[in-house]
Amino acid sequence: MFHWLEKHPFFFAVGVFVVIAFAGLIEIVPNFAQASRPVIGTKPYTTLELAGRQVYIKNSCNACHSQLIRPFKAETDRYGHYSLSGEYAYDRPFLWGSKRTGPDLHRVGNYRTTEWHENHMMDPAAIVQGSIMPAYPWMFTNKADIDTAFAEQLTDQQFFGVPYNKPVPMKDGTTQTVKLAKSVAEAHADALAEAKEVASKMKNQDVKDAVARGEIPEIVALIAYLNSLK
Repeated sequence: MFHWLEKHPFFFAVGVFVVIAFAGLIEIVPNFAQASRPVIGTKPYTTLELAGRQVYIKNSCNACHSQLIRPFKAETDRYGHYSLSGEYAYDRPFLWGSKRTGPDLHRVGNYRTTEWHENHMMDPAAIVQGSIMPAYPWMFTNKADIDTAFAEQLTDQQFFGVPYNKPVPMKDGTTQTVKLAKSVAEAHADALAEAKEVASKMKNQDVKDAVARGEIPEIVALIAYLNSLK
């Protein structure tokens, strides 16, 4: 058999290809599948966090900030542990980015506070010396789109199996459950409750007053999203 293959290089090449392809299916594919599963501590986004993610995309924050820490010492020293595939299990679309005009934000929730984000978004140059990032004052008055965020949650659960209303294991051994509202009104109520917690740590009185009236400014939703990046 082997002598025959040696005399017929085409069939020899086909045989090698089949063997390598089979080995790939057995060894490589399962590893990719395992790596893409949610890692412990990764939970679905709340309605408010998804609304903030939409603000992030709408204002093209991903054009200047990546969310992908590469496994190089220079990056892990600055930004924290390198990114894992399973941490993006609930991201649609991915916001990896392709350039960094500003720092990577994949783990920004570990080292920036609500108050820091509030001040930074209003006047970046006053917080980070030499920053070329523009200010975003309209986020303090524009209203977050909770309806679209809730619709995205419904789609994620129905078509992608995102585990809302199910306990998700966390790194400290506990579990957390992200609730999926049963109606638009309930989604607004849940988002407002979370917004009140975020606003309580902010100084801008107009934002506090808006949340007290039942409104959710974009800045509150954006900060909720940034705080979730850990």
